[in-house]
Amino acid sequence: MQDVNEALDLLRPVWDEGSGKDGYVSLEVDPNLAYDTEGTTAEAVRLHKLVDKPNLFVKIPATKPGLPAIEDMIAKGKSINVTLIFSLKRYEEVARAYIRGLERLVAGGGDPSTVASVASFFVSRVDTEADKRLDETGGHDKLKGKLAIANAKLAYQRYKELFAGERWQRLEAKGANKQRCLWASTSTKNPDYPDTLYVDELIGPETVNTMPQETIRAFQDHGTVALTLESDLDEAHRVFEQLERVGIDYDDVTRTLEEEGVQKFSDSFDQLLGSIRAKQGELAKA
Repeated sequence: MQDVNEALDLLRPVWDEGSGKDGYVSLEVDPNLAYDTEGTTAEAVRLHKLVDKPNLFVKIPATKPGLPAIEDMIAKGKSINVTLIFSLKRYEEVARAYIRGLERLVAGGGDPSTVASVASFFVSRVDTEADKRLDETGGHDKLKGKLAIANAKLAYQRYKELFAGERWQRLEAKGANKQRCLWASTSTKNPDYPDTLYVDELIGPETVNTMPQETIRAFQDHGTVALTLESDLDEAHRVFEQLERVGIDYDDVTRTLEEEGVQKFSDSFDQLLGSIRAKQGELAKA
């Protein structure tokens, strides 16, 4: 809590200057609750009460049981970082849950302008899983390292469709903010790929790219600044078609990644709590 509060205070000027557009810090709901709708909602409410600052995002995984919790929290007027998104279908479900939550908030007399959200797409892990399956089939190296970028580009097209039209315009007129796409897991896992691959190819308006320090430094040194997110969209569709033809099941890839992602988050969370308990024990002995 102390770390999060200090980070929130540090970034508060960014939040103030941008009228709540940026300057957020995320605090994660225990990922062991990822398949428990009521448990996730209760914990998200608790965390928002515990750290009552306007630039806090509470992070909720985009599992099927997580969707109602996301909607309920938005309806309560709380800002949410929706994490662990891999598939286009799940992304649409997340965006629609956000919109429904805003509609409920407005219907109850709430102010949607105080609510922000991001939909966090995990990028490089998609290539890691798809490439592994391509290696197993053999002979399709030209398709390796292609799915993650294609996936993100098509997700952005759906973002533009979902946050347009009369339904969204009614909310926007009340002050509602779009739920921006956030590109996560953007370090390059395969050393054969350019170290700025998942930054260079995903630059576009109304998006966020979270990068580890080494990726930031690499991009500052030799990255390419250009509007790339909407380029080569026909190629993005072809990648999906070609992978399907060679037997790569996109739905199974993304389902596997979601399950593994939840487990990795849970393991990391448990390890963190274990470390804290061990330190508490050492301090008690001292």
